[in-house]
Amino acid sequence: MSVVPAETSYVLFFQVLFPFVVAGLGMVFAGLVLSIVVTWPLFEEIPEILILVPALLGLKGNLEMTLASRLSTLANLGHMDSSKQRKDVIIANLALVQVQATVVAFLASAFAAALAFIPSGEIDWAHGALMCASSLATACSASLVLSLLMVVVIVTSRKYNINPDNVATPIAASLGDLTTLSVLAFFGTVFLKAHNTESWLNGVVIVVFLLLLPFWIKVANENEGTRETLYNGWTPVIMSMLISSAGGFILENAVRKYHSLSTYGPVLNGVGGNLAAVQASRLSTYFHKAATIGELPNAWTIHRFTSFTRAFFSKEWDSRSARVLLLLVVPGHICFNVLIQLFTYTSKDNITPHGALFTSLYMIAAIIQVMVLLYVCQFLVSLLWKMKIDPDNSVIPYLTALGDLLGTGLLFIVFLTTDYFDPDELLAPKH
Repeated sequence: MSVVPAETSYVLFFQVLFPFVVAGLGMVFAGLVLSIVVTWPLFEEIPEILILVPALLGLKGNLEMTLASRLSTLANLGHMDSSKQRKDVIIANLALVQVQATVVAFLASAFAAALAFIPSGEIDWAHGALMCASSLATACSASLVLSLLMVVVIVTSRKYNINPDNVATPIAASLGDLTTLSVLAFFGTVFLKAHNTESWLNGVVIVVFLLLLPFWIKVANENEGTRETLYNGWTPVIMSMLISSAGGFILENAVRKYHSLSTYGPVLNGVGGNLAAVQASRLSTYFHKAATIGELPNAWTIHRFTSFTRAFFSKEWDSRSARVLLLLVVPGHICFNVLIQLFTYTSKDNITPHGALFTSLYMIAAIIQVMVLLYVCQFLVSLLWKMKIDPDNSVIPYLTALGDLLGTGLLFIVFLTTDYFDPDELLAPKH
């Protein structure tokens, strides 16, 4: 029996299209929310909290999209068909996500405080406690909601014979940014008031979340599948958090110069990471079906995956998938950018650029970003598989973090280039 994904390019296109559009809408709204909340007292008083934004948004790649990829593979292998199997797998995976969210949020806030120290030369411990409390509350609550949603999507997809690999990761991406940003703005504002009146409250919040950690570890440790990730799955999660935080450092400085950049950031970053995650999830499922971990299918070597031509222009199924996903980039971004213009048309505070030069540069940046991510994706899945590391747990965090860093950096270059050649295009107020 062939283990190559059975769907044709057309089926793949239409299965990915709906969640891709839903994901894009979620990212458009996330960009609009970010452009509004950066003017709130929270971000005005504590600008370094912007460094946290890509790291916390990146949690959807670290946790929810990785969870979606893991559960999709288990569903496709028939390991979630009985109600007892589903219950055991779901409870253990929800506990694992809470462990990861707590640890990553704590480290992200510490790293953000360290990055904020670089230009000023001093650490504000009260600001650090506020960032840590906001980060923990945001990561744990948003991850719980999104993880439950992933479970529903995957079980439903399996029931209706839709490949969850094509659907689950884009939906995680769509609601991840919007949910996380909204929750961060809410908790950050609440904790800012506490910071000004009841300064002890932030410390209590941090302690409560850290005290819950041993309980989540115990639950996750009881399942064989999650136990492996609990002990050995930290490198990609922490490394991707550091990469995303570097993107956050760029974002903090870029938004000071170009306020409207905050509107486009989540869209450009999200679309790239989203498409790469679909490819990663599909490749990972194929490797699980076709070979034993540590051995590449069909006696392939790693060298096979270094070829750019093979990755995009060959007749192989994964190359065809990459072309289908690339086809979505330009029309997708045109639609999303039109929506951004419609939603910001009446706003005097957030005028977004939309001229021919900006749009052309933006589309070039989007294509470069997605091509780099899809190329890295197929190489990384095969490399990690050869190294006996399950790509379901490792690849998507790296891809979404790289998408954040690449996207934010390329977007800043697009704004700088547009400002140089056509300064009238960037009319948005500068901070």
